[in-house]
Amino acid sequence: MAINLQQFLAKQLSDGVIDQQLCDLLNAVADLSKEINDKVTHGALAGVLGFAGTDNVQGEHQKKLDVITNEIFVEGVEWTGALAGMASEEMDHCLPTPAAYKRGKYLIMFDPLDGSSNIDINAPIGTIFSITKAPEGKIADESFLTPGRKQIAAGYVMYSPQTILTLTVGNGVFMFTLNLGTGEYILKTTKENIRIPVQTQEFAINMSNMRHWEAPVQKYVQELLAGDTGPLGKNFNMRWVAAMVAEVHRVLCRGGIFMYPRDNRDPSKPGKLRLMYEANPMSFLIEQAGGKATNGYQNILDLQPEKLHQRVAVFLGSAEEVERVTSYHE
Repeated sequence: MAINLQQFLAKQLSDGVIDQQLCDLLNAVADLSKEINDKVTHGALAGVLGFAGTDNVQGEHQKKLDVITNEIFVEGVEWTGALAGMASEEMDHCLPTPAAYKRGKYLIMFDPLDGSSNIDINAPIGTIFSITKAPEGKIADESFLTPGRKQIAAGYVMYSPQTILTLTVGNGVFMFTLNLGTGEYILKTTKENIRIPVQTQEFAINMSNMRHWEAPVQKYVQELLAGDTGPLGKNFNMRWVAAMVAEVHRVLCRGGIFMYPRDNRDPSKPGKLRLMYEANPMSFLIEQAGGKATNGYQNILDLQPEKLHQRVAVFLGSAEEVERVTSYHE
């Protein structure tokens, strides 16, 4: 029998897996994602396409939807009484819970719209979030700098032909599909306790950057491309959607390895993806599903963050291939 997200969270609450504040916060994230989904699906009809004329803290040009979805997310969770503060890829610094609202015990970090380059071509995009315990005292950027291993919950919403909310609260990975008729996120039995195959024959990486990669990644990808006559002894298929939510969703559904390595164009940057808003929550999901996630040298969830908008190299997915490419870095 299919159950909805609220029923699922109520069961987690009664079992002592989550508390009331976390339950309220996750329900609020689910609700605001429906508003984002509405903006995404109406596209040009809602006047949300194109650039906003502003840059984010990383110096990237913001799309109108980047700005709009960030506002939707902030307004959707700040009132819940579950948060002490929040941080976003689209905001320079963290935002403590406004004085008008009750302070809660959690912090939330989020990328309100992952895959911005896909917005104008109607390809998959999504929202990623990570939840941790808040420290005592005043909330500042430093309050968020805890290893991903300390996450309490994490997930993403993918806006595509189906709108899917994927969630972990530390006891497995569960996928909920939005029923547009009823407005409910529904859990099907086939989407409970997702497990990633240990082995794979599929990889995802932006091949256009190959000339910039470090030697271990070039060696590994050349072996993948060599097929069944190469050292790995099997043929691999390549996929690339240019949105982390879509890449990770595919890995969770059928296995594979997703890679976004550092490259030599800017030696000061250890990678492209953000540790706090993208790599940590996705790595939590991957590990909960039996996969692995590293930066090429160590597990991503064990990294000690140094700053709010820190970047990191990412190799995640089926354990066998993640272990292989990580060993090449050693």
